[in-house]
This record gives sequence, structure tokens and C-alpha cells, in this order.
Amino acid sequence: MSTLLSREFVRHFEASRAQVWEALADTARYNEFSGLPKHDIREEPQTDGSVRFYATARIGIVTLDWEDIPQEWSAGNWFRHRRLFLKGPLKQLNVHVRFEDGPKGDGCTVHYRTDIEPRNLIGGILARNVIFPVNERNFSRTGDMVEIWAKEQIETPYPTEPLELDEAHSQRLENALARLDASRYGHGLGRQLADWLLSAQEIDLMHIRPLRLARLWEENERHVIELCLEAVKIGLLESRWDLLCPRCKGAKLSESSLDALPQGAHCPSCNVSYDRDFARNVELTFQPAASIRKVVHGEFCLFGPMSTPHVRLQVRIAPGGSESIETILAPGSYRIRTLEPGPEQIVDFSGGSFPTIEVGEEDITAETDGTATGSVTLENRCQRPRVIIVEARDWAEDALTAHRVTIMQAFRHLFAEDVLRGGDEVGIAHITLMFTDLSGSTALYEKIGDAPAYGLVREHFDFLSRIVREHEGGVVKTIGDAVMASFAEPENGLRATLDIRSHVLDFNRQHPATPIGLKLGLHTGPCIAVTLNGRLDYFGGTVNMAARLQGEAGPGEIVISEAIADDPAAAEILKSHWLEQDRRAIRGFKNPVSFRRLPPEDTALKPE
Repeated sequence: MSTLLSREFVRHFEASRAQVWEALADTARYNEFSGLPKHDIREEPQTDGSVRFYATARIGIVTLDWEDIPQEWSAGNWFRHRRLFLKGPLKQLNVHVRFEDGPKGDGCTVHYRTDIEPRNLIGGILARNVIFPVNERNFSRTGDMVEIWAKEQIETPYPTEPLELDEAHSQRLENALARLDASRYGHGLGRQLADWLLSAQEIDLMHIRPLRLARLWEENERHVIELCLEAVKIGLLESRWDLLCPRCKGAKLSESSLDALPQGAHCPSCNVSYDRDFARNVELTFQPAASIRKVVHGEFCLFGPMSTPHVRLQVRIAPGGSESIETILAPGSYRIRTLEPGPEQIVDFSGGSFPTIEVGEEDITAETDGTATGSVTLENRCQRPRVIIVEARDWAEDALTAHRVTIMQAFRHLFAEDVLRGGDEVGIAHITLMFTDLSGSTALYEKIGDAPAYGLVREHFDFLSRIVREHEGGVVKTIGDAVMASFAEPENGLRATLDIRSHVLDFNRQHPATPIGLKLGLHTGPCIAVTLNGRLDYFGGTVNMAARLQGEAGPGEIVISEAIADDPAAAEILKSHWLEQDRRAIRGFKNPVSFRRLPPEDTALKPE
């Protein structure tokens, strides 16, 4: 009968408990920093709907095969991980890491325990003489870096030595940077991107997320998105479209172009099928071009706590079992589910004692029963083990959705060919559309002649496109002297229309003999995205309404729908502007339509 061998390391950190948790619970980065190899995961669905995970990795000439038991954790308190080896000198290896406040309420004390069950004498020698000493050395080395990271506020607790390129690859990189810096989409960030590509951990390079980079670099999100898009065109990055599972948030299917993306996918990890949703689960990610830095795909760790930071609890409960888990959950909205396919429950928690969670085969119940604050009771009423998950619903994701990026002017300019396949339609739940039209353009052509008039019209198109781009929108198309533009959020569209109107005043001051009048309409709602004439376009009632509202505007006026006026972010912007209520019969709509009118700018601002 084999004996379980254990070794525990204890360290007190000056860094805060939150900082230490963020670093050490990021198990994928921890494992890469420690020099552990990537491993391939094989997922095997079971007859009861659950999934078992098997991993294979090579260390030198040795191949390791094991069953990977999904990690468990209580965010900020502890995490544990089990690996059951299928062959070789070890039967299992378990890690349990516990976090406590420092003895005087300052800093954090961490207990890092490793349990190993050898299969034979060689396994015991390997555990005592190799694994335990290596684990202690890695824990000590990482701990030192965590202290430096927290104290000096450097970018990462897991720094790596920059990759050194040979002369040919270095020259290729410099040439790409020169083109990137010369582009209007580089924003002076090319060198920073190149340095990061050569020095980042591989875990960060497998799915480069521009929104995460913008946060790390403290840069404007649009600038970093445009930087990455341009970097693809010049060969510094490669892009791909990921279809994310709505449960685990993992990318279970990836394609290099939109027209290859299917309408749905199956997640083998969760054993569920799901549909494509441009605004929720289609993400554009990047990775280094192979000519710059080759990235080998694989896992450093499966289901780590910081891989899914919105998950506050993930705990395996035995059939018929119950466990009280120490945790402090902030007030907010939570989704209760299991790692296995099954029901879900939404809990709006206002503070105090968190409801007891009972998981059954057909339902999940959450009932307040006086459980002490600081713990959550989990009960499994099923005849099989269940991994119960409590996740926050307000977590701000770093995913650059297809809806957001395909609206942007830079994407439409650089990737005009990246469209949906013919006949494919995508429902967009929420989009903001702006229509503009020049007033009196025919008279303008007659007054000053075709060439001068066309020059003014082109100049007007240029500043419209620039302002739309600055507000993370994109020009969908021009129709004569009219423009159709799209935005992901109502407030972006509203700010763009206000800036355009102001710019028209400046434009007219510069051209007093040939002033222009611009009519603007703005509406938000659902629509259908399709490919038309080789470009992404939008159709539906929202498009028709936005166009009709523009038709209700006079020169210098902005007409907005009630949907725009009622949007909280847009309403905040509108507080400093006069709004005239109007209601009229509009062609194509059965009932009269209510809308708001912003008069020309010289009368639009409210007096102080």
C-alpha cells in the first residue's frame, strides 16, 4: 500500500493578500515561469453529460499521461488541483495553496502544500529528491518576484528574457515597424508592441487581446485596436475569429476569416452546443506572425482561477454531500451553475448572508437560511459528483467582440474583404446608426461649378469619416451626398453627431461664400448584418428609422429617437442641450413616431 508524501512551504508576503492571490492563482503563468512544459488536453464526454480531461506532456525523453481534475477554489482564500497519473512512478500529485492575512493584519501568509502518492520506490525517491525541492525553489523564486512586482508596480510578476532575433528576423521586424509608424493607425505604439511580442510569456501571446493591452499600457482602447489591425496587414501579427463558449468563456473554435465562421459550435469542456452571437461570443484575437515569434499552442494549466476571474467559487461536492465554504462575496448579481451541463440560477445578492445553494438534476435553488456572513453552503442533491460554480455577472471582459470591431472605421478600411459568406445573416441585438445628408448640394454645384463643389463635398466626407472614427464608429457607405455610419454604443454615436455639427460651423467659417448645411439623424436598436456589394451592411427597421429621422432634420439640426434619448449614457450628455419634443407620421411606419430635435448649435446649448 503506497504512502502519501507531503511537504508544505510557508511564506509571509509584504504584498497585500489581493496582490498575492492575483499572482499565485494565475497558475498558467506560474507554471510557465517555473519552466513546466505545455500539455495537450483530451476531453472525453461521459454518458451522464460530464466531461473527463486527460493530459499528455513531455519532460525531456519522458512522456507523462494523467487525468486532470478541474481545479477548485474560493477566490482570495484557497485553490487546489489534482492530477491522477495513468502510468509511471507516480499515482497522483495534489497541490493545495491557502491564503491568510498576515499575523498583524498586514501583508499575506501563504501555505503551499504538495501531496504525492508514489506508485513505487522510484516514485518516492523522485518525490523527495526532485519534485519537493523543485517546488520549493519555484515557490521561493516566484515569491521574490511577486514582492518586487507589488512594491515597484512593474507590469508583471512573471518577467521573461526578451527573445533575441537573428539579423534577418531583426531586419524584418524593423521594416514592419517603419511601415507601422508611417501608418495613421500606429499611434506611435509600434515599438512598444514589438518589445512586448519579444518579451511576453507565451500564455499572453496565444490569444492577444487589444483591450487587455490597452489596460496594461494605460493607452486609449481604440488606438491599441487600430494598432493590432494595422500590424496584421504589415505582417507583424496574425488574426483569428474565436467562437467563445458562453459558459466557460473558452475559444472552442477559431477561423482566420469571418466567412469561415459557422453559426454555432460545440464546447467539449462543458459538453454543450451554442449559437454564434456577434455581440457576445465572437471575438477577434491576435498572435505573433510566425516569422517574428512562433507560438506553440497547448495548456500550461487547465481551469486556473485567474483564467476565469469572474468565477468566485468552483468546488466539487460529492453525491448527496454538503460543504460550507469560507468566502466573502460582494453585493451584486451572480450566476449559479455547474461545470457539467445542467440548470442555472441567477442570484441578486444585496449583502449579509449568501443563500444556501442546492443543486439538483433539474434545478438549482438558492434560499437564505441564516448562514453566517463570510461563508456559502453548497449542497449536492444529485447521485453523482457536481462541480458547483458561483460567478459574478458584472465582470468586465477583455473580449474584442465582432460587433465592436467590425463597426470600426479602421477595420472597414483595412479588412474590407473580411465579410460574411453569401446568404449568411447575423442578428445584431443593439447597434446605433447615424445618417447624414447635405442640404442644398444641387444648388451648390450650380453656384460654383462641379469641380469646386465636389471638392467641398469630399472635404465634408473626410471630416465626417475622421470624427466617426474618433468615436469608435465606421462609415458603412455613402449614398450620393449622404453618409450612413454605425456605432456600438448610443453615447458614441451621439458624441459623434454633436462633434460633426460643431465642425460644420467651423467649416462654414472657413468657407463663408459656400456654407453647407448638414442634416443628421440617430437611432439605436436591433438589425441584421449581411454582406452586400462585398462589404458588411445592415438592414431592418432600425436602419429605416434612422434614415427617416434624418429626413425630419433641417440644416444644422440633429434628430434623435426616443431610444437614444432614453439611454442613460446618452441622456447624461443631453443634459446640457435643448431638446424639442416632436411627433409626426413618418413614411413606412404605421403609427406616428415621437422623437427629439436638437436645433442648430447656436441655439442648442442651455444657458448657464
